[in-house]
Amino acid sequence: MSSSSRKKSSAVSGKPAKKTASLERVHSSLLLDGPSRAASRAMLYPVGFSDKDFTKSIVGIASTWSMVTPCNMHIDALARESALGIDKAGGKAIIFNTITISDGISMGTEGMKYSLVSREVIADSIETVAGCQGFDGLVAIGGCDKNMPACIMAIARLNRPAVFVYGGTILPGCLNGKLLDVISVFEAVGQEASGKISAKERQAVESCAIPGPGSCGGMYTANTMASAIEAMGMSLPNSSAQAAVSSHKVQDCRDAGAAVLNLLKKGIRPLDIMTKKAFENAITIVIALGGSTNAVLHLLAIAHTAGVKLTLEDFTRIGKRVPVLADLKPSGKYLMSQLVEIGGIVPLMKDLLAAGILHGDCMTVTGKTLAQNLAPFKPYPKGQEIIRPISNPIKKESHLVVLKGNLAPGGAVAKISGKEGLLFSGKARIFESEEKALQAILAGSIKKGDVIVIRYEGPKGGPGMREMLSPTSAVMGRGLGKDVALITDGRFSGGTHGFVVGHITPEAHLGGPLALVKNGDAIVIDAKKRTLSLGVSAAELAKRKKAWKQPAPRYRRGVLAKYASHVTDASHGAVTDDGL
Repeated sequence: MSSSSRKKSSAVSGKPAKKTASLERVHSSLLLDGPSRAASRAMLYPVGFSDKDFTKSIVGIASTWSMVTPCNMHIDALARESALGIDKAGGKAIIFNTITISDGISMGTEGMKYSLVSREVIADSIETVAGCQGFDGLVAIGGCDKNMPACIMAIARLNRPAVFVYGGTILPGCLNGKLLDVISVFEAVGQEASGKISAKERQAVESCAIPGPGSCGGMYTANTMASAIEAMGMSLPNSSAQAAVSSHKVQDCRDAGAAVLNLLKKGIRPLDIMTKKAFENAITIVIALGGSTNAVLHLLAIAHTAGVKLTLEDFTRIGKRVPVLADLKPSGKYLMSQLVEIGGIVPLMKDLLAAGILHGDCMTVTGKTLAQNLAPFKPYPKGQEIIRPISNPIKKESHLVVLKGNLAPGGAVAKISGKEGLLFSGKARIFESEEKALQAILAGSIKKGDVIVIRYEGPKGGPGMREMLSPTSAVMGRGLGKDVALITDGRFSGGTHGFVVGHITPEAHLGGPLALVKNGDAIVIDAKKRTLSLGVSAAELAKRKKAWKQPAPRYRRGVLAKYASHVTDASHGAVTDDGL
């Protein structure tokens, strides 16, 4: 179509935009309206803009598509569905991409140090593109552990009408009638090492466990964060509980695109939704579902970005009144796909609201309150065993236990399902890296009563705060889940279970007490008293501290070096934009 045949829009002619459109085009109008912006418009014709599109709200779609992981391999198609929803609702969609990495593939290797770093890179990149390109609103689609909180952090920074879409959960694999997921593979490694299964049996598990697109299938970090984001009000109802490959997920993407246009019309922005009450709702649903310890780290980071005061003490306060109700993996029996089949998390939220445990007056991306969103939904079917009634919980208080003491004066986070007990006392077995600990576990040198100490894996010391899924899965695979504990200044996968404590602050690299522990020292983990104690006197610790020398940085250039130089501690979310 020649320029002479195009109809003149207000943007092209330089005429003022309509008053009704001003709130909906606050950002795009600055880039596209008037004669002086002709070059900007010229750049957009080749990517599919017509003259009419220059008068519409421009909505960016942040796609985390990548073929590096099954969690995100389908998100390019979901992004196109969101674009259809935006365009149909009267906006103009622009799809752009950002990176993602795979925790599951890099777990237990040096590459895993980039995992938490990627959260910051993704948030920075989404903010950069949306800010530069003048998007009026945003749809962000995430499908793996770090790109999900990263999307929300970018949305909070931009504070432009936005909706988050979860890429959806994977369907389970199956072997000999038994449902499998990625954790089945990690635990099979330990089972093989202990002689419980053969190499051929382990290979059969690994070849069947992950059948297609979608995020890891239990209440691991991806499903935990999707649920938390929905409870926070930043996703449409049940976005967190849909299969990755399903008609429901396609419709969710289209509806999200239309929802952004509705938010633009109503002038509702993310920080109107992401209030302290909204974060309390997110914490509540994470606890009720028995979710990942990573939720603590990510919710602290998101709250920091949103300017909401959230601390470890909030998790303790809320945890005292919220029960664990979901019998989901890794500690329970069922997979996320089975929760999807009975209605997802909406009936659970409705029960929690009726019990006065959720704040129903919080605004959401539908333009309605949480209570209004939940009203039309039916309860769970009778006879289901995945979600317990509030009157008969799996655990009366939170499984996420914040510990403090002379070994973690700045705090630590334990995942105590109750099955492991509430108290563990043992002798320290020191390892200066995850790899060395895994070698010892697989070799059979870890014995009953040991407290495995993995240090120098914190945000600065790692750098990057690796997840300890390989050693914890090996412990479970060898049948030692109730007999040994593992503590670290690193963190844990949502798939981890057993007696584990992570996020120990201050971290070893900064000379925290974890750096001063010696083999054979007595360590007590007391979930009831909420303490993590080292049986060494203050005088002896002071003597050890005087002799301690900080290790040289492991990286002096590149993204890991930049991350280590800027990152805050785990008790403050391990963010990199604090005070910059």
